[in-house]
Amino acid sequence: MRTIVIFLLLLGAQPGALAQDRGPAADENGVPRDLNTVLQVQIFLDRHLFGPGKLDGAVGEFTYKAVVNYNFAMGHRDIYDWAPVLHAAEAEVPVIFAAFQIRSELGKFVNPLLPEKPEDQVKYDYMAYRSYAELVAERFHTDESFLAKCNPEKNLQRLQPGDVVMVPNVRSFRIEEVKAMQSFPKDAKLSANTIVVDTTERMAAVYSPDERLLAAFPITPGKPEFIPVGTWSMKVMMTTPSFRYDKQFLEEGVRGKEAYQLPPGPNSPVGIIWCGLSKSGIGLHGTALPRTIGRSQSAGCVRLANWDAIRLPTLIRPDSPVIVR
Repeated sequence: MRTIVIFLLLLGAQPGALAQDRGPAADENGVPRDLNTVLQVQIFLDRHLFGPGKLDGAVGEFTYKAVVNYNFAMGHRDIYDWAPVLHAAEAEVPVIFAAFQIRSELGKFVNPLLPEKPEDQVKYDYMAYRSYAELVAERFHTDESFLAKCNPEKNLQRLQPGDVVMVPNVRSFRIEEVKAMQSFPKDAKLSANTIVVDTTERMAAVYSPDERLLAAFPITPGKPEFIPVGTWSMKVMMTTPSFRYDKQFLEEGVRGKEAYQLPPGPNSPVGIIWCGLSKSGIGLHGTALPRTIGRSQSAGCVRLANWDAIRLPTLIRPDSPVIVR
């Protein structure tokens, strides 16, 4: 990967479709409109744990919020000023695209035959990606639509090991490094941090004991009538959870008579990690559909993109206070 990235830097290479997709440099408030500049900022913010949502070169709600949170954390007086993050991103992220070659060992995480219906999914051992395009998109914190824009001459549905694709130059989410059923114990330092789940702003923010903002990620909160407002604590954090799919519970918050125990995997409804609260049945977890973060809702839990959810154990641990508001 490093050799290819340096090669791209020397040639000044950019995907053709994106290099041509340029509008005005900035709006009247100094917010950039150039796709490549916005993507550079998004990559920078993502690296510093201020999640802008999926990387797509567009200034959306979560990119705005990530800039504000970054400025607040850095102590900048005007938290709405884009100048500090623009300058920092330009210095830290000189290369915004990289080339990624799909390795054959990633094949065990892809199953194009994985069905859509829960009653059929229970027959499988693993909720894999349904395509290499889905795997690559999530690996580089984006979606398949933007991946297609980065690779206009490729048929992404026919990707195979050995193929090379252009991707955002972000620190990748590596499904092969997610250990099966890894639990995370209490930690003297991390358990002292607090996570605040703001269901109105649709953000989860982590604070140190002295109230420094350490990270903030976009979320999908539960339905308003099921949101467990209050102060709780983190009880358990475990990777690759299985999931009890109960349609009635998801829609009404009441356990139904028919349910399916789904296997683990990135396409599980709870993604690749479960962080259970002291409020029974409620937790923070990943998702099978990162493009829907901030939009769709579940019964009472809090969803994050898998690439953000897997970072939670580096920030909080069991006994961490969890404030839901």
